Amino acid sequence: MAPCAGQRGLWSPLPGLLLVAAALSRPAAPCPFQCYCFGSPRLLLRCASGAELRQPPRDVPPDARNLTIVGANLTVLRAAAFAGGDEEATEGVRLPLLTALRLTHNNIEVVEDGAFDGLPSLAALDLSHNPLRALGARAFRGLPALHSLQLNHALARGGPGMLDALDAALTPLAELRLLGLAGNALSRLPPAALRLPRLEQLDARINALTGLGPDELRALERDGDLPGPRLLLADNPLTCGCTSRPLLAWLHNATERVPDARRLRCASPRALLDRPLMDLDEARMGCADGDAHERGEEVDVAGPELEASYVFFGLVLALIGLIFLMVLYLNRRGIQRWMRNLREACRDQMEGYHYRYEQDADPRRAPTPAAPSGSRATSPGSGL
Repeated sequence: MAPCAGQRGLWSPLPGLLLVAAALSRPAAPCPFQCYCFGSPRLLLRCASGAELRQPPRDVPPDARNLTIVGANLTVLRAAAFAGGDEEATEGVRLPLLTALRLTHNNIEVVEDGAFDGLPSLAALDLSHNPLRALGARAFRGLPALHSLQLNHALARGGPGMLDALDAALTPLAELRLLGLAGNALSRLPPAALRLPRLEQLDARINALTGLGPDELRALERDGDLPGPRLLLADNPLTCGCTSRPLLAWLHNATERVPDARRLRCASPRALLDRPLMDLDEARMGCADGDAHERGEEVDVAGPELEASYVFFGLVLALIGLIFLMVLYLNRRGIQRWMRNLREACRDQMEGYHYRYEQDADPRRAPTPAAPSGSRATSPGSGL
């Protein structure tokens, strides 16, 4: 009986532990329709439903940490689109733990004010590859934890007013670390992006930037011990004129802050087309005088490389001339014989012309005129 008592004492806590586990456990939230759920407790959702999904799913589990929607037809992100669409309902947030939201390739054209209300923990937002035409000035309000915002290839269709709207939308993002603006045909950088105090990297590749002015370069500097942000500028049509001298000086002093500095190339003037910007000096970057200088018009300046090409071309011509003279010297006898034969042939030809001229000019060889009709011929022996 002792063994039985021992076994009873060994197994008696198990029912209690099972009851406690059952009480503490909760059923997992169902995965939304047309979405896939992975992992726990950091739940990952991926929704790729093509054109059938026209608004964010409303039955996302409240413990979702990562949400990806790709290839849908969302078109318009209305206010509180991920909080049930109720702009006034701030207490009833259904996604308090969501930290990453990816909305690429969803044909999003409009992002209204407060579109991301109710996502207090959101740290990474990706809206790349969407044809945005309108962006609310308060589209990114209520995102105190946002560290990464990607808007690559998303703003080109917004027109000139998109840059001002973007500048206003970026203003409240004081904690932003990474900002992607590649492929948006931007002619200048939004001032609000340069003023973000904690920005660590700004991706401005594949735009329409012709350079950075002194004001923009000053805005990239930080007071105190805060490091300035890294800047990606490759594949921009840079103008290598006098207006780009501040940029070149800044690049030489802060090369580590522009990882792709060696890939920056000139798009104008024509004399410097496709030349690396870092290989130039200020003597190569000139402006016209007078009014043209004030307008920033560029002129072609012959630099050391162009002068060296002229010198090389002259040396080549001199070498060709020297070779020609050597050929003439080595064949001088043959040339003399050829000249003598040519002179004799010309003399013979001229003598033939002279002989024929003398024959034609001899009066004795002139033709006898014909006798008139009706007259009789008189012989020398006649007495007439």
